[in-house]
Amino acid sequence: MFQLSTIVAATNNFSPDRKLGEGGFGSVYKGTLRNGKDVAIKRLSKYSGQGIEQFKNEVLLIAKLQHRNLASILGCCIEGEEKMLIYEYLPNKSLDAFIFNETNRKLLDWSKRFEIICGIARGILYLHQDSRLRIIHRDLKASNVLLDITMNPKISDFGMARIFGGDQIQANTNRVVGTYGYMSPEYAMEGLFSIKSDVYSFGVLLLEIITGRKNSGFYLEDAASSNLVGHIWDLWREGRSLEMVDELLGESYTVHEVLRCIQIGLLCVQEQATDRPTMSMVVSMLGNDKDLPYPKQPAFIGKRFTKTDESSGGISSLNEVTISLVRGR
Repeated sequence: MFQLSTIVAATNNFSPDRKLGEGGFGSVYKGTLRNGKDVAIKRLSKYSGQGIEQFKNEVLLIAKLQHRNLASILGCCIEGEEKMLIYEYLPNKSLDAFIFNETNRKLLDWSKRFEIICGIARGILYLHQDSRLRIIHRDLKASNVLLDITMNPKISDFGMARIFGGDQIQANTNRVVGTYGYMSPEYAMEGLFSIKSDVYSFGVLLLEIITGRKNSGFYLEDAASSNLVGHIWDLWREGRSLEMVDELLGESYTVHEVLRCIQIGLLCVQEQATDRPTMSMVVSMLGNDKDLPYPKQPAFIGKRFTKTDESSGGISSLNEVTISLVRGR
């Protein structure tokens, strides 16, 4: 437990020049403790739609998790109206600051991107299978993958995560949380989540890393589908998926390896959850050259919303949003 006075001193009273970013939870600051150690401090906003329950959830979850591909929590501060999480400080911030930024993206050749893909996969596998708890993250996305000084990926932000007990494999919720573009169709439309909904999010993230484009931000007037996943699917069936590989990769990649990763990504975003591989299967596929299954049609989430809850970083209720499932040709 950290005292509020310690955090105030570490952040120079939450100085704007110490601010690293902001999300549905609140603001994140860089702090320097009295012993010289740098930390990242997530400060719960008084107006956050996530609230104290998500705060407690994140503290309890991360304190029990230890893996090189998960962000480490050092402690928390609960004093008056202030509620804060104190994490290890990662100087390279988050993955989205690299793959969606043309200048920074040049720093990631194919070898480094493949290492990041494999690291994220191992981190999710740990959550799903190898930790003492079975955990569904529910909000996997580029901004929730942090990068340490050697660009090793660390999954963060467990405020929306859920613990599964025993042999439980899926659950249902009336409040859909997450980020548009990464949510599986069964979760977005029915509130049904499982390890396969995280697999879907991983597939989207993998394809974003390869292309340097956002799934939800990609749009072509003359394309059959309005998102990145749908467009890659169209090109892959025509044998043209290399057209979507990030040009900034130059000649740093081997065609076979990139094509294999694209196919793995498409396997992860198949419309039916039962068709998607588990993360143990994904890690295995990333680590060998055995023949891969032929993916079935992915689910394409359209762009027609009636209302979203920006404060929570996602969709607040199934009754507040219209989601269109746009099928491929």
